[in-house]
Amino acid sequence: MPLLRRLATLLARPVSPSDRQRAALHVLDWAGCAVAGAASPAGRLLAEHAARIGTGPCAGVGRPGLSASAAAFFNGGVGNVLEMDDIHRTSILHPGPVVVPAALAEAMATGAPPARLLDAVARGYEAMIRIGASVGPGHYALWHNTSTCGPFGAAAAAAAVLELDEEATVWALGNAGAQASGPWRCRHEPVMTKQLHTARAAQSGLQAAELAALGFTGPAGMLEGAQGFYAAMCPDPRPEVVTAEPDGPWRMWDVGFKPWPACRHAHPTIDAALALRRRGVAADAVRSIAVRTYDDALRFCDRPEPATVIQAKFSLQHSVAVVLLDGPPPLEAFEPPAIAREDVARLRAATTVAAGEPFVSAYPERYGAEVSVTLANGETLTETAPDALGDPANPVDIDRLTRKARALILSAGHSDTAADRLIETALALPNAGTLADFAAALATPPARPTKDTVQ
Repeated sequence: MPLLRRLATLLARPVSPSDRQRAALHVLDWAGCAVAGAASPAGRLLAEHAARIGTGPCAGVGRPGLSASAAAFFNGGVGNVLEMDDIHRTSILHPGPVVVPAALAEAMATGAPPARLLDAVARGYEAMIRIGASVGPGHYALWHNTSTCGPFGAAAAAAAVLELDEEATVWALGNAGAQASGPWRCRHEPVMTKQLHTARAAQSGLQAAELAALGFTGPAGMLEGAQGFYAAMCPDPRPEVVTAEPDGPWRMWDVGFKPWPACRHAHPTIDAALALRRRGVAADAVRSIAVRTYDDALRFCDRPEPATVIQAKFSLQHSVAVVLLDGPPPLEAFEPPAIAREDVARLRAATTVAAGEPFVSAYPERYGAEVSVTLANGETLTETAPDALGDPANPVDIDRLTRKARALILSAGHSDTAADRLIETALALPNAGTLADFAAALATPPARPTKDTVQ
């Protein structure tokens, strides 16, 4: 039986009330990231383009009156701008900025109840994560997993909102795979392409499901079949992962929340540096810094001289420097004034990075790092973070998630009242809340102008 058909069967299992509570946390986390991302230059350009796609009953961030396609595109593009979106470790992808916008757009377009929206989020995460975990490291070396596997998740989510049967869900998944794209070239130039990755993934999956609802067919063998997804893009796939443990918990329970506005591969280094700072390490007494972590952290984040915000967010050297100097890093820690600081530049230059055990062997099941500092008196101090803060093995609680969302919403120029309303309506979705209330809060424009969220 084709993999997508077996996956569609697996996706049809029930979603429990506790699963819906968890899905609402992912909706909240996405909303905070998206509201702040919409204030960026890329966010404003995506909004302008979305307005040209079409009008309708759906809410964009700060913008009512969009069509489902426009809302999925715009909301999908803004959730990843700040690099604070949720992440699944072993599939190495960010489901929130793709699945939530697709599910939300379809739910708003059809008037679906909140329970169906939250069920769709769980099913979209499941499809995206299972396929993402199957693509293999050879795929991730060249392709942005969030972008390539995202259309599958978005299609599964939209199909769930539309209550498509198994056959139509397979068509939607197959045609979502036909639109998979997103090479990593965007990492090497100061461009906005990464936001286009998530925007198009959300929109492509939604459109694939809407076409399937009309009877538009798609290939059931898209993953493993001849000239399919694996053959074209995955030199070392693991097809068996797609349907492994069919009765296990929904995969969204294994998704981590990001506390710091940087690439997830930098987070364990940040956590270890914070532990050193809590021990009283004074940055002006540091002579040298050594970071030891896993290979992908170096592949993506070995950047000793970042010149832009996005480069700083993908820099182990910058991350450890700003943390040792100032503590837990806010958004401003990765913006141009921080990049240009002489004390930050000194510590970046004093930092060496390398891959080593036990972190190499533990990855991607665990994202870990060790930071050692040698002080001017010759003393060396070391701290290890075996699991990044926010991962299931090192979780953050709902209060911290709420504070994160609130800070992000306020950073975009919203009032305290507007921030509280968006948070409250998101958390109310599994209970007595309404989708209309959440959509209205999401569409509320900022109360005051704010400077661009630089990227």
